Amino acid sequence: MNAMPQATGLFETHLTVSDLDRSVAFYRDVVGLPLALEVPERGAAFFWIGGAGKAMLGLWSLGSAPMGLSLHIAFECSLEDVLSACDRLSARGLTPLSFFATETTEPSVIGWMPAAAVYLRDPDGHLIEYLAMLPEPPQPELGIVDLSQWREDRGREPSS
Repeated sequence: MNAMPQATGLFETHLTVSDLDRSVAFYRDVVGLPLALEVPERGAAFFWIGGAGKAMLGLWSLGSAPMGLSLHIAFECSLEDVLSACDRLSARGLTPLSFFATETTEPSVIGWMPAAAVYLRDPDGHLIEYLAMLPEPPQPELGIVDLSQWREDRGREPSS
């Protein structure tokens, strides 16, 4: 009767940024999120994710505060987009990263989920993840592996 409301998804997340204009340009022009609202007097900007009213990213300017905090956000994507993310990021001059934050040419697979993921850093060093769930059953014993290792261990390609 007094149970807490059950969360069924994540609606919004917020990041602090050192240069709001630079970050707005990055999330709009590089990541491709539609700008929903800018509030210059508050040093804030908001983007829709997955369409208006689905999910939101908020950016908040730190101004000149000598603060550094690296945060992480994950964007759900199609498997096809995750599989092509390394090439697409590299073509834009961005460095695709593995789960372990090393430069990579292929997605990492998180075996316990299982999900394929590619990462990159935004202009403030926040870690952005493009993630797609895989159709195969979880294999937590594999840990985190490159997609090629996952395929070898699974003996088949993930279907998109």
